[in-house]
Amino acid sequence: MEIQTQELLSIVVPLYNEEENVGLLTQKIHESLAGYTYEIIYVDDFSTDQTKKVVNDMADKKVHLIALKKNYGQSLALAAGIDYASGTYIITMDGDLQNDPSDIPQMLSHAVAEGFDLVTGIRQKRKDSLLKKIPSKIANFLVRRVTKLDIKDNGCALKVFHKDIAKDLNLYGEMHRFITLLAHLEGAQIKQVPVKHHARHAGVSKYGLERVFKVIADMMLLLFIRKYIQRPIHLFGIFGVLLIGVGLCVNAYLVYLKILGEDIGTRPLLTLGSMLIFAGIQLFTIGIVMELLIRTYYESQQKRPYRIRKVTQGGQEKIKNPEAK
Repeated sequence: MEIQTQELLSIVVPLYNEEENVGLLTQKIHESLAGYTYEIIYVDDFSTDQTKKVVNDMADKKVHLIALKKNYGQSLALAAGIDYASGTYIITMDGDLQNDPSDIPQMLSHAVAEGFDLVTGIRQKRKDSLLKKIPSKIANFLVRRVTKLDIKDNGCALKVFHKDIAKDLNLYGEMHRFITLLAHLEGAQIKQVPVKHHARHAGVSKYGLERVFKVIADMMLLLFIRKYIQRPIHLFGIFGVLLIGVGLCVNAYLVYLKILGEDIGTRPLLTLGSMLIFAGIQLFTIGIVMELLIRTYYESQQKRPYRIRKVTQGGQEKIKNPEAK
């Protein structure tokens, strides 16, 4: 049973060379969300075709277009749209018509009635080629094994977020692949629901086998960052203490030999022990300095990692500099 909400919805869709899809996508969103209060936020990631022109020519007051100054990638395009969104619920989806907007109402019902912070789709009967399915399955397997989070389809772009979770996601690089994991780390209650999946309506897919290697690299970076970025002293401090401990043991052994009357002045171990102690002190000091830098960053950093050229609503420029506070 679908439960309708009167809260404002923000549908965030990154676009890159989707001139043949965006018109039909807009129509399908309107049809699926009849009776809801919503805004459609298209983020053009520096398309080289006529995507921006097609969106502006719609002259649709519900449609907002954020045109980025260069191609930043899907993660920062999503970040720009989420930052701009003013809805209580923020829905993300791809612009290639493989996601079906008609799934949004039932996903939204779970978020509204059951209080989930994130409702994410599980694509049923995927209409993708093996070249896209195989990397996706490998990536999903790796993410589940490494993170211990049982998300069946990390690659499904159709998601419904509560704004409190969406606005706290720090997306950069290629972290959109792990947006569900990021939400989980922020304490989100997550619901997985089956959704429809269609073959690409037009255009060319941007995915390939290289995605597996990118997923592995990004996943390792993400786990490292989430574990140590807020407390770097836990990494540098531990290694620093270990090096100091080993250095002290080496030097203690040399002192013992000295007591026995042996000459230790020319032994390489003396140099090694001293170097280990100094290296340990340096690592520990670096950890302390990074702790202070991280605290300063989180307390004072107000910049976003993207730049917007302009924002249009209904084909008309809305604000000159949307990044200005």
